[in-house]
Amino acid sequence: MGNPEGYRARATGLRLPHMKTHSSEVDPSVMAALRDVFDPCCREKGISVVDMGLLHRAKITDGKARVELLLTSGWCPFAATVLTDIQQAVADMPGVDEAEVEIVWDEAWTTDRLADSARGQLRFLPNPATVADTASYLAANWARLS
Repeated sequence: MGNPEGYRARATGLRLPHMKTHSSEVDPSVMAALRDVFDPCCREKGISVVDMGLLHRAKITDGKARVELLLTSGWCPFAATVLTDIQQAVADMPGVDEAEVEIVWDEAWTTDRLADSARGQLRFLPNPATVADTASYLAANWARLS
């Protein structure tokens, strides 16, 4: 059966010893087109898929666009929505006749991929094992955390 939405997910297997580290190659025009596309989890904070660091590779060749994404989690409940939104935004670009979006698993997404602006808006708490006194930590950081 065909895929009318124009996207697919490809599992290449988990190969931890051979995983690459943040080696994105993204066409600047694709990046610009996707600055207004949001993962539903981050839409209210205004953090785009670009700022989340979800773009792994993107290129346009002879009117055919190909976008590879890394997800923050294999359990992302919004993956289909994000794929559809990205596919539509790229297909709407001038000079693009066909757009293919694929999730790739050959590199793990990490918080290192976040843009500084996204990192500042998201709250990452320390490992609980590193906080000796929870009450003191909360008292010192409550304003920043709330």
